[in-house]
Amino acid sequence: MFLPKNRCFSVVAILILLFGATHFGQAQQTRAGVIAFYNLENLYDTINDPNIRDDDFTPEGVKRWNSAKYWEKIDRLAEVISKLGSHENIPGPAIIGLCELENREVLVDLVQNERIRHLNYQIVHHYGPDRRGMDVALLYQPRYFRVTNSRSVPLEYYREDGSRLYTRDQLLVSGVFDGEPMHFIVNHYPSRWGGEERSRPLRVAAAQLSRALVDEIKDEDADAKVIVMGDFNDDPINESIKVHLNAHGNQRRLEEGQLYNPFEPLHRRGIGTLAYRGEWNLFDQILLTQSFLNKDQEGYRYHSVRVFNESFLARDEGRFRGYPFRSYVGNQYMGGYSDHFPVYIVLVRTLSQ
Repeated sequence: MFLPKNRCFSVVAILILLFGATHFGQAQQTRAGVIAFYNLENLYDTINDPNIRDDDFTPEGVKRWNSAKYWEKIDRLAEVISKLGSHENIPGPAIIGLCELENREVLVDLVQNERIRHLNYQIVHHYGPDRRGMDVALLYQPRYFRVTNSRSVPLEYYREDGSRLYTRDQLLVSGVFDGEPMHFIVNHYPSRWGGEERSRPLRVAAAQLSRALVDEIKDEDADAKVIVMGDFNDDPINESIKVHLNAHGNQRRLEEGQLYNPFEPLHRRGIGTLAYRGEWNLFDQILLTQSFLNKDQEGYRYHSVRVFNESFLARDEGRFRGYPFRSYVGNQYMGGYSDHFPVYIVLVRTLSQ
């Protein structure tokens, strides 16, 4: 959500510190919006779909997934979305990319939850070919974003024996963000199942597809504002991100055509979005074209980044203290939120006086 013109309290104060204004009275008013991403961790309905591998997430399945657990998870996820941007006094993202959701119906249930119903989120979703039925999607507030086009782009990857690996499509959404053209690519790259090295070619292929989409947009408009977000199943320093997406975390050293990755400095500080066997990974990232970095422009520019790792989202005891408080550990229901922390960036623009 954006700050109204007469309510620029916290963000204006931040901008005074960051952009060198010397007197409060001299500070220009700004407008700010949150762009977020969240891995929902297996948001399935309770109905068995014979076309996908969802048997575990049914009342008769090994996880004993039922309506009570489903609605509790919906409420948990809506609670998180409602708080993204709260540190900046922005109640709810203008746009949020999502992954690990079964179908449009679960998204309808999510956006109609009482915690976020007032934000009037609209849904962009296309069904993909993932064997587990896991898709990506984008939610947006129509008072701030107008969709002009969306398409689901398949990753066509073939094994050595010629068989195709079916994984998540990439969702490209183009539109007008508060009067400014903007493009969003939502991803969930192939997992590390079988080991990081063995599965690396899959994520390299996914990164090459994302990069091709970015380049396609920039061929039409060299200054296009493109955001690539997702669970990349790789850290900011891994090959898929650094080499094939060509995304880097030092603004001052960016070369022509490179994407900016504000999450790389966080990763180097040991901040992550998920933990596994005592190690933190920062798989959930939001990357930007350099057109967001010009501080003198009239349009939206990059301002700040956050991993939303609030204490209520983390385990508070035991050997996994501090890890994301997830829905399941194996087949044991925990009643948490997700096995990933959400992430977001803040975009700002200066208002005309």
